[in-house]
Amino acid sequence: MSDLPQSYEIELKNCGFYGYHGVLPQERTLGQRFYVDAVLTVKTAHGLPDDDIEGTVHYGEAFEEIERIITGTPRNLIETLALDVARALCEKFPQIERATITIRKPSAPIGGQLDHAAVRLSYPR
Repeated sequence: MSDLPQSYEIELKNCGFYGYHGVLPQERTLGQRFYVDAVLTVKTAHGLPDDDIEGTVHYGEAFEEIERIITGTPRNLIETLALDVARALCEKFPQIERATITIRKPSAPIGGQLDHAAVRLSYPR
C-alpha cells in the first residue's frame, strides 16, 4: 500500500440549483440560480486499491447532499451556505479530509455589469 497516494481529489464542477438565498427581500421571494463547485480531498483507503465504492466518496450522493442544502433553508450569506455544504459533506463522508466549496451567484443584486459574485471556502476535517 506504500505505492498509493495519501489522498486524491474528487471534483464536482458547475452544479446548478435554484435557491432563495440573499439579504434582500426579492432574493428571498423570487429566488435565483446558484452554481457550486466542490473539490473534495479524500484520504486513500481500501476503496482505491480494492476498486470499492464503499471506501471512497460516492459523487452522486455528494451531489444530492449539495442540492439538499442549496435548495433548502435560505441563508443571508453565500459564505454561510458554502460552510453548510462543506460541513455536511465532511459529516456524511468521513473519508473527506478537506472540502473546498465555491458558490457562484450570477444574479447578485449589484448595480452594474457582473458575471457573478462568488465565495470559496475550505473546510478542513
